[in-house]
Amino acid sequence: MHTGSRLATVDLGSNSFRLEIARLELGQIQRMEYHKETVRQGNGLDADRRLSQDAMQRGWNCLARFAERLAGFKAHQVRAVATQTLREARNREEFLSVAQQILGFPIDVISGREEARLIYQGVVHLLPQSDERRLVVDIGGRSTEMIIGHGYTATNMESYRVGSVAWSMRHFPDGMLTVRHFDNAEIAAKAVLDEALDTHRRTQWDAAYGSSGTVGAVANTLLLAGQAPAAGVITREGLDWLRDKLIKTRRADAIRLEGIKEERRPIIGGGLAVLRAIFDLLDIETMQHAHGALRHGALFDMLDREHDQTDVRASSVERLAAKFNADAQQAERVGRIAQHLLHQLLPSLKPAKRQALERELGWAARLHEIGARIAHADYHKHGAYILDNADVPGFAMHELHKLSQLVLGHHGKLRKLEMQFDDRLFMAQLAALRLAVLLCHARQAPAYEALHASTDAEPVHGFCLTMPTGWAKAWPQSAHLLREEVVAWQRTPWGLRVLGLDD
Repeated sequence: MHTGSRLATVDLGSNSFRLEIARLELGQIQRMEYHKETVRQGNGLDADRRLSQDAMQRGWNCLARFAERLAGFKAHQVRAVATQTLREARNREEFLSVAQQILGFPIDVISGREEARLIYQGVVHLLPQSDERRLVVDIGGRSTEMIIGHGYTATNMESYRVGSVAWSMRHFPDGMLTVRHFDNAEIAAKAVLDEALDTHRRTQWDAAYGSSGTVGAVANTLLLAGQAPAAGVITREGLDWLRDKLIKTRRADAIRLEGIKEERRPIIGGGLAVLRAIFDLLDIETMQHAHGALRHGALFDMLDREHDQTDVRASSVERLAAKFNADAQQAERVGRIAQHLLHQLLPSLKPAKRQALERELGWAARLHEIGARIAHADYHKHGAYILDNADVPGFAMHELHKLSQLVLGHHGKLRKLEMQFDDRLFMAQLAALRLAVLLCHARQAPAYEALHASTDAEPVHGFCLTMPTGWAKAWPQSAHLLREEVVAWQRTPWGLRVLGLDD
């Protein structure tokens, strides 16, 4: 992106939805607009983890207002991310199908660790550069993220299912603020968060920072009450003072403290209990409120995704492939041929879109054999399972699922991907990958430059591979496998023709 480009991120949190609009100026991101609405979707999850109709409607109404602000933005200028509530919701596709139509842009549901990574990026990009090891804590509505990092690199990232909305609903019924409720809430939070004693222990970081709603509200309240040593600084003594104040108030709806806005009152009890638990567990003396957050991290990540050198997804794929000892040379052969074929299959596609598809295809090729580390039999199924269940930095959940489907489909029968048959671009990627794997069956690259792939006009859905005279005789095993591949595609709405097999 060039200087002057507009960018926007939408954060669909469990308590609030936020819209950040910025402009890129000489490599720096400058805020233009910021909008926040308290949607409280996290309150709308029932015991079966289904979003209520009212909760979905509140979200849709907010996104409709955001969509007005995003009029004129192009797809590559906007990133929308959803967090814990939509990670949990069993009916999230019902919400997302309407939400994406209203917003006009895709919505990425991200994993807890990916949320943590983006939060860290948002925080450190808005802090002065330093050599200190930083602990970053973000208490959201239904999850809490803890990250340790140095510079712009996050090293320890964790997400826990504990947050201000969830804890307020569970431990402060009817908004009652009593000693017993606070004690129970803090003990319960520690029971969930105590793994952090090992992963984020005090010796691993130098300074603690807190981002987003709960920390911001607490820090502001303490400052306005004269209970903070400096602006944005939270101390143990300050937390004790605030807890005592809330207990004396007795009910959330009766809170009248500067710094705690009306929409924050119903959830401040749960948020404060979680924050106090973190202070105790990690032996924090002071925490500095940081202005960076998830939405800022998503903005910087959009810039990083433009280039392979800075796209964290590329390095994550390499690390995952190395972890499962995937054959790098074979992956390179398969990827090169698959991208070559895809380029031919989609000649009329806009270059930027085709390059994005080719990049995905290269990642699928790099990872297509990771399941063999578990077992050679059904290795494609093992690989798909790994991708559907792994935390891979940089990827949204649907992006990993697409890679898993390509890995699942590169070998074996095609009917298992029936749900994808209507996706023309995915089927073109799959055809290119299957043909590339087939051609590299002997772990060598045949004379693939002589082959030409095209989208077939007859039938309407279909692909065609044309080979020159004598190719089949020069590569008889590949020719045999191509005949079998033609049969495999006959069992789908798509077809595959291979011309020149009998020459």
